[in-house]
Amino acid sequence: QRVNVTVRSGLPMVLSGSAEPCAQLVVSSIGVVGTAEQNQQHSARFFDVLTAQLGLGAERIVIRFYPLEPWQIGKNRTVMTFL
Repeated sequence: QRVNVTVRSGLPMVLSGSAEPCAQLVVSSIGVVGTAEQNQQHSARFFDVLTAQLGLGAERIVIRFYPLEPWQIGKNRTVMTFL
């Protein structure tokens, strides 16, 4: 219920100076991606899935983590602070 995924395939991307196939994963979450230790664990799991599913080497994937506060996400005509 609290996870949303958007996939945009076929976009022109350059990673580390190469236009070979690559992927960028953007993860934003309330209270889950706030520390280096948390993100290291998440990163390992995401890389396992992405390399297996996409057939890309780990060097062709970048993950960006964005910690959010509950007041930054609107849902059901309010913000997550009040849900």
